[in-house]
Amino acid sequence: MKKITFFILILLCACNKEKAKLTSKEAPKQIPEEASYFKDIKTNDVKLPKPSYGDWLFSHPEDGQTFEQYFRSKHIVPTKEENIIYIKPIGNFNSLQKKQIQLVNEYLELFFQLKTKTLEPISNDIVPNSARRMSTEGHEQLLAGYLLNDILKEEKPENRIALMGLSELDLYPKPEWNYVFGLASYRDKVGVSSIYRFQDGELTAENFDLCLVRLLKTSSHEIGHMFGMHHCINADCVMNGTNSLSETDRSTIRLCSVCQRKLNSCIQYDNKKRLTDLDNFFKRNNLTEESDAMKKDISVI
Repeated sequence: MKKITFFILILLCACNKEKAKLTSKEAPKQIPEEASYFKDIKTNDVKLPKPSYGDWLFSHPEDGQTFEQYFRSKHIVPTKEENIIYIKPIGNFNSLQKKQIQLVNEYLELFFQLKTKTLEPISNDIVPNSARRMSTEGHEQLLAGYLLNDILKEEKPENRIALMGLSELDLYPKPEWNYVFGLASYRDKVGVSSIYRFQDGELTAENFDLCLVRLLKTSSHEIGHMFGMHHCINADCVMNGTNSLSETDRSTIRLCSVCQRKLNSCIQYDNKKRLTDLDNFFKRNNLTEESDAMKKDISVI
């Protein structure tokens, strides 16, 4: 079997082509003046180094997305009818894994400043034999496309604006690929990701924090795409594309100044409240490096 690995969630729709098809509120044409907050926190942005072999931008050169391009694009915005982010667990999770899902739920609610709920989990048994296999490494895998198209797209909980499935088992997208971290349809605002590889085999007390940060970065990154944000090439940012776990581990959990401005123009939350909420979350969970990133932005307010 030819081994091909991808960290980035594979799109079922090309971002640029599908933007015009999104059923969403038309963004106003008048670009708002940049608030002083976003100007000030640019000093906290860290320039990306020149990409090296194996990095995302080395093999995927991208044009990026300016604030103006984002603002004038069609993208989902919260409404009274669509304002809740949902997590759908898939599999049989142990107590440590359940704790991680709880923390991801809490984090996404703070990150996007939108109500986030975790739905009742479903068993792996719902997946037929035709959509599962044994990997060359000796563990079971589920077909990501089946989870996305046959299960998650059928989930339509009340006031859903985005839905992210979290699989306990490893995923594969095609017979010739050995695994994938996830699959997403940004047009349908639905995605599925696996926690299997984030755990380095088994989740323990020793690797709990590392796995958690990987989950927080990945889930906020992918749901950020659902809100219309492209990969960031401006600075070290959670919206950077990544090619591997090592590249993800090197990247920050913070949104850069441009991406913060994009998200704020869409959801229109209070910047200080969001940063303070995130800082408190990181402090409660002893994530010092992540807390420090929030403190730097808070200090300019």
